[in-house]
Amino acid sequence: MDIKNNILETIGNTPLIRLNKITKGVPGTILAKVDYFNPGNSIKDRMALKMVEVAEQEGKLKPGGTIIECTSGNTGMGLALAAVVKGYKCIFTTTDKQSKEKMDILKAVGAEVIVCPTNVEPDDPRSYYSVAQRLAREIPNAYHFNQYDNLANRLAHYETTGPEIWQQTDGKVTHLVCTAGTGGTITGTAQYLKEKNPAIQVWAIDVYGSLLTKYFRTGEIDMNEVHPYISEGFGEDFVPQNYDMSVIDHFEQVTDKDGAIMARRLAKEEGLFCGYSAGSCIQGLLQLKARLKPDDLVVCIFHDHGSRYVGKIYNDQWMMERGFMEVKTFRDIVSGRGPKQRLITISPDNTVTEAVELMRKYDIEQIPVFEGEKPVGAVSEGGLFQQLFSNTDIRQAKVEEFMENAFPVVEFTTPVEKLSTLINKENGAVLSKDELGAYHIVTKYDVLQALGK
Repeated sequence: MDIKNNILETIGNTPLIRLNKITKGVPGTILAKVDYFNPGNSIKDRMALKMVEVAEQEGKLKPGGTIIECTSGNTGMGLALAAVVKGYKCIFTTTDKQSKEKMDILKAVGAEVIVCPTNVEPDDPRSYYSVAQRLAREIPNAYHFNQYDNLANRLAHYETTGPEIWQQTDGKVTHLVCTAGTGGTITGTAQYLKEKNPAIQVWAIDVYGSLLTKYFRTGEIDMNEVHPYISEGFGEDFVPQNYDMSVIDHFEQVTDKDGAIMARRLAKEEGLFCGYSAGSCIQGLLQLKARLKPDDLVVCIFHDHGSRYVGKIYNDQWMMERGFMEVKTFRDIVSGRGPKQRLITISPDNTVTEAVELMRKYDIEQIPVFEGEKPVGAVSEGGLFQQLFSNTDIRQAKVEEFMENAFPVVEFTTPVEKLSTLINKENGAVLSKDELGAYHIVTKYDVLQALGK
């Protein structure tokens, strides 16, 4: 029987999956090392367990002790799993830019989470680095793991991630592409692979607002490079000790927007529901595709699962608010029709026959009913035909006897995604006024066409 003694024994041995659509036209074979298959849904499970094991061996973490760490969420999850199995307490500090889902997940596995401001210097007493250090000093039998400078971080990837990639590719891997954060994943994996084959190229993917890329190129720590960014889980405003830049061949920066959009594409085009760093990893690869050859075998690290980001990059409203998605509005739909198309209306005193004739003449299914300049109801092809089939005598009856509820009236700038929530089986269209006070109509077919473009 194949039975695991606890959840920690399921860490590692994650699959290598070929990308087929999103990298079409990119030379070589592009593979994803999908580490959200780890029990904590991220690659950080590997280093979290290793850091705990090393701390135990060195006597820094004692029975009943408290694990303290500053984390963007994923390392905390790995440490929390180890704490549950091994009987430790956990206190994590994180930044206010991290997704709420990450914080809720940490709390679900018994951790205490302290949220700190993002836009402060690392040595500021309010930073999540400084708060973690202070708690480790103040709480008895506590140990601050400091994943940034804890070399057990990169050791975990030297011992597991690197060997797995080498074995899974039969030693044919030519490129490793990985986002750069604490430095543990890219450095440890690269150290192992370079020992096996020094010709393997290692490409680090960074974000604009991080100082790592300039440091790699110049050796200079330039704080002028540092500015707030939205991407999560990679990029730094200092250089962690886990880095060994000699095993990295190139740094490539991507934008917040490009990384977010690419993550969504991975879900829709490859069925891989990944986090922000996976999208940025592939975006960086695409920016470098001219360097690849047809015989290359590229392994991209996909760090974590998309469930951590459902309130962010997988939320249309969040994406639109940051300008990451094109916002189509009621105005855009109306503008696309041309200036001469007018709204067809009918009054409550018109007959059912007149309403049907208008629908046939203009090939429309919905007509708003106006009394003067005010919408008071609506008639639909489906609703009227159903009435006519059951009673043909209603042809000369007034529309007001059979009209449905008036269509909702929205702002002219309402996004298409919002319109789609207002149009349903009972309500087939939405109205809006332009700047001159003229009414326009949008139907479900208009919305479907706009979302499909």
